[in-house]
Amino acid sequence: MLDREKLASAIGDRWSDSELNEAFALLARADGRFPAGVRSLPSGLIKAIQRERLLAAMIDGVAELGYNALTVQDVLARASISRPTFYEQFGDKEDCFLAAFDSAAARMRRRVETAAAEAGEDWQERLRGGLAELLRFIAEEPEEARAVIVEARASSPGGLRRRDELLDSFATCVDALVREELDEPPSAIAAAGVVGGIESVLYARLQKGEAKQLDELLPSLMYFAVLAYVGREAAVVQLDDAALA
Repeated sequence: MLDREKLASAIGDRWSDSELNEAFALLARADGRFPAGVRSLPSGLIKAIQRERLLAAMIDGVAELGYNALTVQDVLARASISRPTFYEQFGDKEDCFLAAFDSAAARMRRRVETAAAEAGEDWQERLRGGLAELLRFIAEEPEEARAVIVEARASSPGGLRRRDELLDSFATCVDALVREELDEPPSAIAAAGVVGGIESVLYARLQKGEAKQLDELLPSLMYFAVLAYVGREAAVVQLDDAALA
């Protein structure tokens, strides 16, 4: 569910620490629901917190029940928010899910891209750094990862489009990363195949409830990715490095 750190990250610096602290103190004293007649906090802050709580409840609910079984009432119960307040923020269940997907996917992308950029100069080092962070994100945020990787497939045409757009964005990043260093420019289809293959593996593992054991996949995923670009001899090194680690 929503914590203070995620909230502060989501709503930015529009409100002060003292206002955020007061908001969380109010929620704690009122069992997660803003008490009626709150006047000391800006209405915009209250609405922003309610929105983030609904998104967190959507992530929690869809991870437990699945998109198709989840109802708006399930989200309301988890968020301790009224139905009229929900419909002030979102048009329907799908609208809320797409917003939750966007939020989770954005956090995933930021972490992966930052880790890749800081991992080193070589494209394989950067790719390894990004993949390692992706696996770490899944282990630390299994509900968000399930919403993005698993439930988006079963959600709606809009959810499927969001998923495809996310995969395309990762493929574009991988293609650009590799293209910078290889003498012969690779086909862009190679990146789409690599990203799609990795996503399929992660989907299968998450379906089995194995989010916490994914770090062991890093050598195999790197082997698969490197193989697509520079062949088996270079790819085997990824497995050898893992054995020596």
